[in-house]
This record gives sequence, C-alpha cells and structure tokens, in this order.
Amino acid sequence: MNLGVESLPEYLHIELIAAALKLVTDFRPVQPRQQVLITADTSSDLRVARAVAGAVQAVGGIPTLVCYPTLPQPMQAPPAPVSGAAAAADIWFDFTVSYQLYSPTYQTALKRGCIYVCLTGMDVDMLVRTVGRVPYEPLRAMAEWLYRHSQAAEFVRVTSPAGTDLTMQVDKAGDPFWEPLPTHGGYPQMLGGQSGFMAYRESYNGMLVFDGALWPPAELGLLRSPVRLRIVDGYIKEIEGGHEATLYTRWLAQANNPYVYLMEHACYGFNPGVTRPSGRILEDERVFGCMQFGVGATPLGSPLHSDGVALNASVWLDDLQIEENGRYIHPDLIEFCRAMGAPGYR
Repeated sequence: MNLGVESLPEYLHIELIAAALKLVTDFRPVQPRQQVLITADTSSDLRVARAVAGAVQAVGGIPTLVCYPTLPQPMQAPPAPVSGAAAAADIWFDFTVSYQLYSPTYQTALKRGCIYVCLTGMDVDMLVRTVGRVPYEPLRAMAEWLYRHSQAAEFVRVTSPAGTDLTMQVDKAGDPFWEPLPTHGGYPQMLGGQSGFMAYRESYNGMLVFDGALWPPAELGLLRSPVRLRIVDGYIKEIEGGHEATLYTRWLAQANNPYVYLMEHACYGFNPGVTRPSGRILEDERVFGCMQFGVGATPLGSPLHSDGVALNASVWLDDLQIEENGRYIHPDLIEFCRAMGAPGYR
C-alpha cells in the first residue's frame, strides 16, 4: 500500500459505480449481447474489475471476469484459457498490471476483431478521477486537434526544465492509434487524455529527460531522480543519472537486442484528473502538460517496451509553440482545457 490509495471496500463506492457506467457508455460503449472480457491479475484492484463487470451487465453486455497470477513482465502470454477468451471477445477491458498490450494474445484478439481497452493497473481512485469526473467530449476533441496539427507539421521539438531538448521529424503516413476508429473492431483503445503523432524512429535526436515516471522495469515507477537519455538517430546512446538510471540501463542490456534502445512513440498528456505522477504508468502518461515517450520498437521485434514521462513540457510544431512549461497556450487548446475544467484555465 505504498501508493497511498484507500483500500477499504466502501472507499468511493458510489462514485465507482457511476464511473464504471460512464466507462461502458461514453468511453467504450458496450452494445447489448456483446461478449466482454474483463481481465485482472493479482496486482489489480478487483473492486474496479467487478464494478465494470456489473456495468457491462447493466447495459446489456455479457461480461466474463478472469483473474490470474501477475506475470513477471508486461507483454507476456497469459494462461491459455485467457488467450482463448480474448480471441472470442468483442471487447476486452484489461486491468492487469502486467498488461497484454503488444503480446501474442493481444495480436490474435485484434485479428479476430476484438477491441482491446488498455487500463493497466487502474484502481478505484484512478477510475473516478480520470473517467468518472472528466467531460469526455472536449477530451476527445483536444486529442483530435493535437494529432491533426502535429501531423501537419514537419518537425516537433520538445523541451523541459529538467533538460529535455528533443527534435523529431513527422511521418506523414500517420499513426493508426490516433486515426478514426474502424467500425469493425480489431484495434486498441487507450485511456482518454492522451494524443500523439507519428515520427520517424530514426529522426529522434537530442536529450530526453524522464523526471516524472518510468516503467517498466518493475523496480521503477515514480522517479526520485531524473533519468537522462542521449538519443542519436532514434537510438539511446547514453543513459545518465543515479540509481534508477543504473537499474534502467541493466534492464535494457539484459535483453541483448538493439531495438530495445530505439524510440517508438511520443504522446501528449492532458487528462485533467491527473495533476502529478503517482507511479502508476497508465495515469502518469496523462499528467496534465507532460510529454510521454515509448522506448523499445516492439513492431521491429523488441522484447521490451517502457514508457517514460517528461514533466512541464514545452512543444513546438515547426515554429508554432503550443505548450509552455506544461501549460497549453494555443487559443484552441485553452478553450478545450476550460471545457474540461482543467486547473489553471478557468
């Protein structure tokens, strides 16, 4: 219980019901008779998984709740019965801490037309703050604006007070993660409050400093000291910092695969329910005003993938600055922030 989240069953139990219902109606609508898989591992908050199962039942879906032992690392294949259930599901809400995103089971489920909803490690507090109390429409509209305007740029530059100064070239092919969702299923969906763009992996150059959170490996999470990455042509060439940087260096090295050092993605964080990092990567990636970066090119065969957070970001799309020290400054973005009730924009 080092996260400081109340464990009593009555904690936010009324708000939890409302948030679970909002999840299956506004965020990922469940239709009557749809087969819905809900997975949790032994590190998950089962209050959330049970509440979502009840909400699915309430809207006419058919929920199946499965819990299994926590795997050593994310992206590993779960027990065989879970793989079979995922392949037959229309929608899959994944609350496991060792998430299934990018795993063989995930890939098979998507090919079968499943919608995979990654909500790794979500607990009662997080569900209420990031879903239950957040207006979804302006959140969705802001994600769309950021993606479209970023894709229209040639280059994106990100800096931060901690020392980040990173430039990347936009790939005009676009990113399927942020394109309009297909009607037939077969795609992943992430928690609201994040957007991104497609950049050429080999175009990342400069210094990237994670000063909010970094996970996995399991030994990390909420950072106590910055982890500094020197990136040349998309690859991490040097890692500097204290004990946490050493842990990260050793974790990457044990894979013995060059693609674990290759940058994979860059994302904006803007969920108004997340004002500071907590060590839970799902919400840390959405700290309001942060930039989040994925390391480890899984599509090219990297066996590892980690996500890190740079706080108080400043962002330029070519010569247009849209964010300054964690505050969105473009007039359109300011209006979205006000509509969401984000702190500091009223």
